[in-house]
Amino acid sequence: MVSVGTIIWLSSELMFFAALFAAYYTIRSVSPELWPANTEKLNVPFAAVNTTILVLSSVTCQMGVFKAEAGKVGRSGRLFNVGAWGLREWFLLTYVMGAIFIAGQATEYASLIQEGVTIPDSAYGTMFYLTTGFHGLHVTGGLIAFLFVLGRTYVARTFTHEQAVSAIVVSYYWHFVDVVWIGLFATIYIIK
Repeated sequence: MVSVGTIIWLSSELMFFAALFAAYYTIRSVSPELWPANTEKLNVPFAAVNTTILVLSSVTCQMGVFKAEAGKVGRSGRLFNVGAWGLREWFLLTYVMGAIFIAGQATEYASLIQEGVTIPDSAYGTMFYLTTGFHGLHVTGGLIAFLFVLGRTYVARTFTHEQAVSAIVVSYYWHFVDVVWIGLFATIYIIK
């Protein structure tokens, strides 16, 4: 039931992001002169590396889910023996990668603000920060969810099916956030 409820909730989130995409393209169509001047200020290679980190975090998240489904909470060998990792290690790595993505977004924001791309400056700035900012809030929400799942693994005496389901549900959310970012990256950084 939790998985079905999460999928229904993610459908509503999909509608939210669809509205952001629609607003982005609508404003872009009525103010096309703003886009060439502002998109040249974007650091596409930096954003591509940041995107790669986020997309790879989906892989590490899924590895954690596989370990959760197998009932393996913690590592059974040395730290650098990745094959012996459990849910905790994979989710911690996913958390770190997500945090690096958020730090990268903050770095990009600081750079763009110095170049004069701000929310009150233009419709481009408004849409850039609105779309990427809401996505960043969703990534931050995912990071908090990872902390809750990790905390449950340390507090619980035994690893149960319910804990595996919570890891799976968090992975649904994380994969969703990653897919949305791929769309945003293509829209903002590639389609000029």
